[in-house]
Amino acid sequence: MPYVTVGKENSGDIQLYYEDHGSGAAVVLIHGYPLNAASWEKQVPALLSAGYRAIAYDRRGFGRSSQPTSGYNCDTFADDLHKLIKHLGLRDFALVGFSMGGGEVARYAGKYGTKGMSKAAIIGGIPPYLLKTADNPDGVDESVFKGIEQAVSADRYAFFTEFFKNFYNTDVLMGKNISEQAVRASWNVAASASPTASVACVPTWHEDFRADLAKLDVPTLVIHGAADRIVPIEASARRTVKMVRGARLYEVKDGPHNVAWTHAEEVNRELLNFLGKSAAKGASS
Repeated sequence: MPYVTVGKENSGDIQLYYEDHGSGAAVVLIHGYPLNAASWEKQVPALLSAGYRAIAYDRRGFGRSSQPTSGYNCDTFADDLHKLIKHLGLRDFALVGFSMGGGEVARYAGKYGTKGMSKAAIIGGIPPYLLKTADNPDGVDESVFKGIEQAVSADRYAFFTEFFKNFYNTDVLMGKNISEQAVRASWNVAASASPTASVACVPTWHEDFRADLAKLDVPTLVIHGAADRIVPIEASARRTVKMVRGARLYEVKDGPHNVAWTHAEEVNRELLNFLGKSAAKGASS
């Protein structure tokens, strides 16, 4: 099981677990809250079949990665991603981020620029800025996020049960686009996450990514479920494409938050068309 060390907490190393499969141009997959790299299981085979090198990792605090009690902010997440990219020696890579992973794509561009980055895709992403402020009047009131933090702190297991109902729009899609067992599997992954990370990541959902998006100057695809109840499309994807020059938006009709699972065939088709067959032949290191 490969790991990369990204820091220390007291006497212990902070390590990220990652999987690195295939060859060709690298595609780095960044998962959403509160899942792990395994949430890309419907995308990795499609990428490998198309000739890409698929790299997926567990964010600190989640999955098989270390569970420190600090570093749960988008700047640190971008630093962790940068260290993984340097560790693997990637020089021609695409970044694909889901949900808060979309924020990490944006923040990576904001902190490190796009040198070496060939393309970017944001699926169900939290950019550009979800918090209601004087200069962002259409955002969500901070009290909503505080309420989520309190609910996770009080009983994260109960919170996850309700959260996944809206994560997958189970009242509409259960038995058609997702099974009860798949929802239960997501709950199990969430339950294994760090209690600290489960709470501390909530404020990252409303970080301001507007300046970061301005630096995202590579071809960018934005995919979003039109029926997303976690990150409403009007407040996120439809605004993001206006801030990234040349970005293209693909809306998944009736799609919930995690369209990468419920509408995998549709998402994979759009993602592979965007990445392009010619890129799959390129070297990644």
